[in-house]
Amino acid sequence: MRDVVVQALELDVHPSELTAQTIMFGAMPELDSLGVVALVAALEDHFGILVEDSEFGEDIFETVGALAEFVDQHIPE
Repeated sequence: MRDVVVQALELDVHPSELTAQTIMFGAMPELDSLGVVALVAALEDHFGILVEDSEFGEDIFETVGALAEFVDQHIPE
């Protein structure tokens, strides 16, 4: 998932530098409105999930761990 975040947001860091505690919302300037759309589209494509508009909220983008948990809950079994 870290690879998807780095690629979608075009971050200048190695994916291994992102931890579950890495703060995203408010700390990553790349995570603006367009960044959110790009990231969600990349996650949907990569993991085969669908994120409903009603699910968009600051809380799922708070940290890398929060986003990973959100994605895990949406991966079809």
